[in-house]
Amino acid sequence: MPQDKFYITTPIYYVNDVPHIGHAYTTIAADVAARYKRLEGFEVFFLTGTDEHGQKVQQAANNLGVSPQEHVDKLHQRFKELWVRLNISNSDFIRTTEERHKKLVGDILQELHSKDEIYKASYEGWYCTPCERFWTEKDLAEGNCPECKRKVDKIKEHNYFFRMSKYQEWLIDRIKNDPHFILPASRKNEVLGFLDKPLEDLCISRPKSRLPWGIPLPFDEEYVTYVWFDALINYISIHGSLDDIKACGFWPADHNMVGKDILTTHAVYWSTMLKAIGLEPPKNIFAHGWWTVNGQKMSKSLQNVVEPNKLIDQFGVDVIRYFLLREVPFGLDGDFSHKALIGRLNSDLANNFGNLLNRTVNMMKKFFDGVIPTPAAEGPEDNLLTEKASEVITEVRKLYNELAYNKILQKIWELVDVTNQYIDKTGPWNLVKTEEGKERLKTVMYNSAESLRILGVLLNPFMPQSTESLMKQLGLETSIEEQGMKSIDQWGGLKSGSQTQKAKQLFPRIEDKQAAKILAELSAPKEEQKEDGNQITIDEFMKVELRTGKILEAEKVKKSKKLIQLKIDIGTGTRQVLAGIAESYEPEDLIGRTVIIVANLKPAKLMGIESQGMVLAASNDGNILLAGFDQEPGQGIQVR
Repeated sequence: MPQDKFYITTPIYYVNDVPHIGHAYTTIAADVAARYKRLEGFEVFFLTGTDEHGQKVQQAANNLGVSPQEHVDKLHQRFKELWVRLNISNSDFIRTTEERHKKLVGDILQELHSKDEIYKASYEGWYCTPCERFWTEKDLAEGNCPECKRKVDKIKEHNYFFRMSKYQEWLIDRIKNDPHFILPASRKNEVLGFLDKPLEDLCISRPKSRLPWGIPLPFDEEYVTYVWFDALINYISIHGSLDDIKACGFWPADHNMVGKDILTTHAVYWSTMLKAIGLEPPKNIFAHGWWTVNGQKMSKSLQNVVEPNKLIDQFGVDVIRYFLLREVPFGLDGDFSHKALIGRLNSDLANNFGNLLNRTVNMMKKFFDGVIPTPAAEGPEDNLLTEKASEVITEVRKLYNELAYNKILQKIWELVDVTNQYIDKTGPWNLVKTEEGKERLKTVMYNSAESLRILGVLLNPFMPQSTESLMKQLGLETSIEEQGMKSIDQWGGLKSGSQTQKAKQLFPRIEDKQAAKILAELSAPKEEQKEDGNQITIDEFMKVELRTGKILEAEKVKKSKKLIQLKIDIGTGTRQVLAGIAESYEPEDLIGRTVIIVANLKPAKLMGIESQGMVLAASNDGNILLAGFDQEPGQGIQVR
């Protein structure tokens, strides 16, 4: 029997942004839904990726003296690496500069143009460069961009337009008649408010003379595709051609998850684009809220942008995953504070859930040599526990349909609390004192462990790493995904006779002194936090692109005692690099050697010769030693 299919997407993130807590929030939320559906037996496709075209990328690349492609090849990696650290289980990662994406964008543009859904016209309007968007006079907010509030420029030029206005009434009817199409309900009303005024056609091109970085229009090579028209197609380009999309079983997507700031482009642009090419819009567009930090909007100027990598280093990945989805109802705005995070860690995870696991495994070791006993004598408390477990499982399944993550976690914690109360009421430490009590003790300890197993399955989408550790402590080697939600439909799935492992603290408490130190460091003025003026942040370090390269040619530079001119293959091309190593190396000895170079260093001239990078080396009392590897790596590999 074929599996039911489930498709969920995050927005694709613009590469010029450093990944922050908002990006992590959306992606973790999508990951939890994807993991849950896998537990329910669905064939899941979970997509994330990066948006890599547009004017901001072009400008940033120009400022760095590199090509836009070189620029985005480096930047997209920051997102991929963060998703690995956050245990994101995406099925694929789409980049809008990939051929598979560009091909479908071209095919769709050609089809819409052939159907007269796209036309060329002269256009005069106000253009916001940061937002890469045209606005009419009535849209402006006190003469500025209504979204970013920055200056706009008046531009008059010929462009191509998509006949979006013809689908206005269809879209209004769709939104009004489908209560699940846009969630939460407040967002639905926002979109309908936007559609109250006449919908204009969408400008979907930019002249190459103004912006060369983009996907060329197949019917006019003098233009490239507007970044938003190009980017939205990522949700289907991952599946191949239009015919492939219709046959794959994954479209329409079950959830297209976005931040509230890009809801209009998804609910209006994307839905009408899909209608024009004969595809259904997503079943649900869910627009979540924004995170502030200690009551303030995240801003580089305020130096309060929350960097997920630092949070993971300090608190652990599952703590971050839990906190973000527990702290506020999904869909509303939330306020991030380290104080609240520490509070959740200590109360919910360390004192409550973590303590439940520790005390259960330790008592299992003390009373039964770590072996899961076979239940024996029953008591009145047992039914309260098993009934609560059944109720929680049923409610959790319902709440996933609403993506009500904080309610799901609240419900699961009811079972955590009831299990702790069950142990307190039955008192295993007293039961062990009598023979009759020892029989009852078998049931109590079995039920406590079984409740933990159920909690492990329920919490796995939120905290995959910690719950797999929990299962190992309970003596279960089968992965949680293999067990699935079906394994907790009936009480008693834990096998008696299993050997538990030594209790391991999943969530160490942050004691008051440590918490005070963390909070003091965060609240101190930035200059007071610098212990060394030479220190740099991880973001600053990530700007340096280190790559492996093989030396193809080497010759001494005339009239220089120190310089050797190198030709180095870095995988994507050959670089000419001047290195001050002539007093320690002969040119012929360098041929074929693998070195590390700074690949994004601005070219500079030495002795009248351009150097396009820098070779890494150490100086040992004047003797130069080239940096290298224990094993021979490939060319062009990024060094971290």
